[in-house]
Amino acid sequence: MPTVTEDKPNETRRRGRYPKEFRRDVCALVLDQKRSVADVARELDLVEQTLYNWLRQERIDRGEREGLTTEERQELARLRRENRQLRQERDLLKKATAFWVRESDR
Repeated sequence: MPTVTEDKPNETRRRGRYPKEFRRDVCALVLDQKRSVADVARELDLVEQTLYNWLRQERIDRGEREGLTTEERQELARLRRENRQLRQERDLLKKATAFWVRESDR
């Protein structure tokens, strides 16, 4: 008895991160060499929507469009991580202080 998976062709695409140099070079094919997104995506076996996302960010980085640049996004992520860590440390110090105050009253 055939199953659904046996009838389907095994088309798996690579998921995950691509190096920033690769993304920049692929965007240059579309923006600088005036090639179509569909053509480049097909040639490099990429999902068109992924390429459109890269193009949007590349246009922002080039100053052709409004938005946060890649560097600004990285800094914002770093600052958010740092802020989260500092809040955790502050909360821990508050709890430790409250504990030692209760212990000293005994």
